[in-house]
Amino acid sequence: MSRLFFIDTHAHLDAPEFDDDRVKVHQRTRAAGIVTCVMPAVQASHFETVRLLAHAQQDTYALGIHPLCTPQATDADLTLLNATLHERRDDPRLVAVGEIGLDGFVPELNTPDTYARQQQFYTAQLKLAQKYQLPVILHGRRSADLLLKGLRDTPVVGGIAHAFNGSMQQAQAFIALGFKLGFGGALTYDRALQLRRLATELPLSAIVLETDAPDIPPHWLYATAEQRAAGQPQGRNEPAELPRIAQVLADLRGISLEALAQATSANARQALPRLQ
Repeated sequence: MSRLFFIDTHAHLDAPEFDDDRVKVHQRTRAAGIVTCVMPAVQASHFETVRLLAHAQQDTYALGIHPLCTPQATDADLTLLNATLHERRDDPRLVAVGEIGLDGFVPELNTPDTYARQQQFYTAQLKLAQKYQLPVILHGRRSADLLLKGLRDTPVVGGIAHAFNGSMQQAQAFIALGFKLGFGGALTYDRALQLRRLATELPLSAIVLETDAPDIPPHWLYATAEQRAAGQPQGRNEPAELPRIAQVLADLRGISLEALAQATSANARQALPRLQ
């Protein structure tokens, strides 16, 4: 397995969950054949952190304000994002604007005022991606149609719909706009029937791999509510899990792991051209 090479298109390696063993996580990542991880920022205070970490680890990064962070974000954060994208515009490790988008899942973010704020930040960041000709990394829970509307109103050069879990029709709409769709640990669960169907039926050329580390653990790391109540901690996801996640997807599609690794890596480079 270590002879194969993968790209993890979404890993929050700056997260505090990795503070105690970040070097060992990085060593395991490379030993597992992951040649690069894309680290999206989620708020303005993370911009410099992800940049420095990407350079230190020979990884890549994206800059953006996550929809879950919009209640605390200010116009000054958008000004800083613009300034940082301008300052780092020639940095080959800066591959996208992200993680940006809309979240229709969290109740407190879906009042008229809070959702309007999400949309304001989403539109503003699409305009910055357009300005700097960068792809975007999109967060979308229960918001695919509104994300697509934003992309039609403010076209960008493509990107990745992270942790995609929409319909086939929505998937095809993203693909038509030049996007790849991110799949990770969620597809390892037997009960994820719709997601598995999507991952099987979509063109292989539309799929990229991701972990969303430390989140979205694959089934072998997941602790049930009963297990957590008994003191078992929730498993922490990390990029080294990607080849095993990929094997599940390869088995679902009936192809070799090598074919999947080659295709998804090529797809990632197409979605985020600076990965070349």
